[in-house]
Order: sequence, then C-alpha cells, then structure tokens
Amino acid sequence: MTEKIPGFWRTGQGGGILLIMAATLSFALGDSAARHITQLAPVLMLLWFRYTFQTVATLLMRFPTQRTGLFVTPNPKFQVLRGGLLLVTSFCTFLALQHLPVAEFTAMVMLSPMVATAMAAVALKNHVAHLRWVLMAVGLGGVLLVVRPGGQVFGWALLFPLLLVCTYAWFQVLTSRLSGDENPYTTQFYTGLVGALVTSPMLLWSWNTQALLDYWPWFLALGLSATFGHLMLIRAFNRASAVVLSPYLYTQIAFATLAGWVFFSHLPDALAWVGIGVIALSGVGNALLSIREAAPKRQ
Repeated sequence: MTEKIPGFWRTGQGGGILLIMAATLSFALGDSAARHITQLAPVLMLLWFRYTFQTVATLLMRFPTQRTGLFVTPNPKFQVLRGGLLLVTSFCTFLALQHLPVAEFTAMVMLSPMVATAMAAVALKNHVAHLRWVLMAVGLGGVLLVVRPGGQVFGWALLFPLLLVCTYAWFQVLTSRLSGDENPYTTQFYTGLVGALVTSPMLLWSWNTQALLDYWPWFLALGLSATFGHLMLIRAFNRASAVVLSPYLYTQIAFATLAGWVFFSHLPDALAWVGIGVIALSGVGNALLSIREAAPKRQ
C-alpha cells in the first residue's frame, strides 16, 4: 500500500491534483497579501503591478519555447473580453478584501463555478440537470448564512463579491469556450497584457513611489501568487480533466480560513462556519455530479 501511494502522485491525475492544490494555496495566500497591502497602497497601482508582473513573467518563461507563436490567437476579441472580465474581478477582489475577512470572501467566491454553469446553460445552451439547480440553490443558502444581517461580514462591501461572482462566472464560461482553440500560455499572456494596458493610463492618478519602496515585498508577493497560481492551474488541467480536478478547487476555502487565522487572527462565527460548509459541500457535490455525467462518455 505504501508503495502505491507515491506512484499515484506521479500519474496525470495525481500530479494534476497536487498542482490544483498548489494553485488554491497560492490564491489563498495572494488574497491574504491583498487584504494587507490594499490598506497601504493605491488599488489601481496594485492592479497594474499584478498584471504587468504576469505579462513579463509569462513572456520570459514561454517566449524562448513558443517564440512568436505565443502571440498568435484565433480569437483576439474574446481574449480582450476575457482579460477585461478578470481585471474587473481582480478590482472587486481588492476592494472587497479591504473590508471582508479572507475566509468568508473566499467562500462566497466559490459560488462562481455554479453560477458559471447556470450562465453556460443560457449562453451556450448547455443542458443543466435538475439536481445541479438544487445544489446551486443550496450553495446560495450557504452564502445567506455567511452574509446574514448581524453577522461578521454584513454590509455594503458585500456588493463587491456579488459583482465578482458574476464577472468571474462569465470569465469561466469564456475560458471554457476558448479552451479548445487556444494555447493556454497564450491566453495567460493576453490576460496579463490586457490588464496591464488598461491600468497603465490610470497610474497618472494613483502612482505612489514611496509605497512601492516601502512595501515592495508585498507587491512582489501579490504578483508571484497570482502568476504562480494561474500557471499551476494551466499545468493541472493539462495533466488531468476538469471533472477530476474540480472538487479540489474547494480546498481554497480551507487554505483561506487557515491564512485568515494565522495572519489576521480571524475565525468565522458559528453560523458562518455552517454557511461555509454548505457552500463547500454544494460545490463538491456539483463537481461530483460532473464526474458522474462524464462517466458514460468515457465508456
């Protein structure tokens, strides 16, 4: 038995699971860094650094291998739209984390895959099983437990994660639409480039050299966590299918809760814990349903 376990992690599925968990850990740490640094530096400046870092890092890593092929895309309009959606998502993330704890924020964001399923049903005419709609309703009930009046996170700042869930869900729908046509590293490059180009003119009103000099390790942590996380996602989905990996996306809730406790001494209250658990279970159930639906196709 002990010899079989290490062997599993060398397989495509095992390696993909490890990579997806590395990605969720990176995103949780990145959100924790964002919660801290957005209190100290302009948000637009942080956004510019995050996307410029991703663009330059992807260029340095992939251009020696792909050369000009890195820039070739059959869907330039969709690439721009996808980059714009992620930029809005990041903007909402930074603003939300100025006011919301990392664990509760992450739990709400984890509704995005289920919302993306509903949007795909409308936009791409995908069939959605009745059980999946039930799971989505259960997940929404979990969110209501987290954000209930009188709870730790109830307030106007909840508008940001609500908008984020919508934009990130459309981002996921568009990513699914592009996945068969595009090189994933090309998509990674253009996602960073769109964000960098859109935010660059805004630096005229938000640049703060002293903040960069004083807090550059936090800027670097933000850029590294986002870029590393997205690269690990790409590598994970290159090694294993979405139906295998999707349940493990919800490990981000556990990592975010741990990070919130370690870095900010925050733990959700009792009802929020119940809500977070409900969201996680409904999300995992949604992913397991995808595995069951995909099983007949593989036979």
